[in-house]
Amino acid sequence: MSTYEDYADASGHYDTSRVQVGVEILLGAMATGPAPLEGTHVLDAGCGTGSFSVALAPHVGALTLLDANPEMLAVAEAKLGSTPGVPPFETVEGHLQELPFDDACFDAVMTNQVLHHLGDPDGEAWPQHGRVFAEYARVLRPGGVLSVNTTSEEQIRHGWWAFSLIPDAVEEMVHRYAPLELIEQLMEVTGLTLAGRFVPVTATIQGDSYLDLDAPLSYAWRRWDSTWSLSTDEEIEAAEETLTDLRARWALKDYVAEHDVRRPTIG
Repeated sequence: MSTYEDYADASGHYDTSRVQVGVEILLGAMATGPAPLEGTHVLDAGCGTGSFSVALAPHVGALTLLDANPEMLAVAEAKLGSTPGVPPFETVEGHLQELPFDDACFDAVMTNQVLHHLGDPDGEAWPQHGRVFAEYARVLRPGGVLSVNTTSEEQIRHGWWAFSLIPDAVEEMVHRYAPLELIEQLMEVTGLTLAGRFVPVTATIQGDSYLDLDAPLSYAWRRWDSTWSLSTDEEIEAAEETLTDLRARWALKDYVAEHDVRRPTIG
């Protein structure tokens, strides 16, 4: 369960502007696991609305989707249930820190943009992250594959042009993401071996709407994003005023280009 975002509300807007980035990376990693890809049993840990599971569904053998939010799970179950060619699947309500599964029961675990919701205070021992990685290691079969989709501090600060409009929220969000080096240390402590880091820099989580210059004015567009959810009403109002002013002065395209210049190299 997110420590700061109301996913009961967000579940109704979550899929309006989100693309499943890096599916080819997930499939490539899972293909190295203990079972043939078409027979791989995948745990989608913190599945949200199940979009990554839907993307993987034609290629794997079975899916288990876990989330702490029943509204998100309901959307995920409906989505998978209406998708042709989906392998056997189940949805389970539960928490990452205490997975309700037996030891060594999954060939692969994926966790996509989830860890920053755990609520660990920055600069301390990150105890919730430690518990979660220990659980991931416990439920994986020998030779199993763990995929962690997360965001670096550099990406948060410089990889999203619209985040320049909400600097206070960005600073708060930076401290909710565990540093990549810390994640690697937690993997090592729990007996996992790092296979590599992969950054699909040509893709954007928002898809085409990333470069929709008016998108940040939309409540639904903002609502799916965790960083915007940390903005105060005052910060959002100031962001809207800035966008409106830039558009009135025909300066918005230049503003976006200036604040998007690093994304193609850092993701």
